[in-house]
Amino acid sequence: MDLDNPVLRLCQDGMRAEAEGRPADARTLFRRAWDGSGDDYEACVAAHYLARQQDDPEEILRWNREALARADKVGDERVAAFYPSLHVGVALAYERLGDPDRAREAFARAREHLPVLPSGEYGDLLRAVVTEGLARLGGPQR
Repeated sequence: MDLDNPVLRLCQDGMRAEAEGRPADARTLFRRAWDGSGDDYEACVAAHYLARQQDDPEEILRWNREALARADKVGDERVAAFYPSLHVGVALAYERLGDPDRAREAFARAREHLPVLPSGEYGDLLRAVVTEGLARLGGPQR
């Protein structure tokens, strides 16, 4: 993350606030990042983190879909690693909203993007969430 970028720095500070158990501060920082975003890349990152701070599945879905739309507009390697997480966020929101078909579809889309993730804890976690989500919803496991 380019911490010379003020929007990305706000997101970094928000992640630190999350890790320290200060969700209200995290939400404020992510909202400031969103409000200050000047291009689709910055908006994608800010929306991605705002989605994580929502309690209402409709809002989780809205922010993840916003981040996906912005990622699609960016369309380069800067956002490639966001896609699995964004699609998982959409899938989990649809699942909470009682829409297993759309949840399954979003998990399948996440699975398509898994190869871009590096090995390690983060990638392993997302791969497990996708596999478990598809198993839970009766989707293909391949």
